[in-house]
Amino acid sequence: MKILFIADEESKMYWDFFKKEYFTDIDLIVSCGDLKAEYLSFLATMVPVPVLYVMGNHDDKYALKPPEGCICIEDEIYEFGGVRILGLGGSYRYKPGANQYTEKEMRRRVRKLRFKLKRRKGFDILVTHSPALGIHDDDDIAHRGFDVFNKLIEEYRPKYFVHGHVHMNYGRKFPREDMVGDTHVINAYEKFIVEL
Repeated sequence: MKILFIADEESKMYWDFFKKEYFTDIDLIVSCGDLKAEYLSFLATMVPVPVLYVMGNHDDKYALKPPEGCICIEDEIYEFGGVRILGLGGSYRYKPGANQYTEKEMRRRVRKLRFKLKRRKGFDILVTHSPALGIHDDDDIAHRGFDVFNKLIEEYRPKYFVHGHVHMNYGRKFPREDMVGDTHVINAYEKFIVEL
């Protein structure tokens, strides 16, 4: 199974210079947030695979016009081909916004998922907008990660933790990939393909 993860910046290759052959072997598309609803709707229309998404801190506009033909996996465990995908969007609160949370608020979201996590026996991929605290995050409050994501990784040991939010073009030396125990951590900025 091949999953295309996208985040933060619309890929010109996939939108302006779209070719169906780019998606020949893609089974699923997952957005980690901060992408135009029109972009996700375009992909859902042009590529015959499910398009899942979590919301980024700039996706308040989804409340008025969500991506058409796409599946929101916020606070859900979505199963596809036997792979369990947990979605938790939003960023650390740095100003007023619908998709921004304090650490306490994000912990509360995770607590509400305990029954689903127990029933599904965990998850295989954690999809978020923000990184985890100390993993691919930054010192400024806007790009701070959530510590509760570290706890989810430690407790459930998913195969993948995929996030966005920290742009690879910021000019800082952020790693694209990392390992935390058995979990492969990926910054999905623009596009990243994972083969399971």
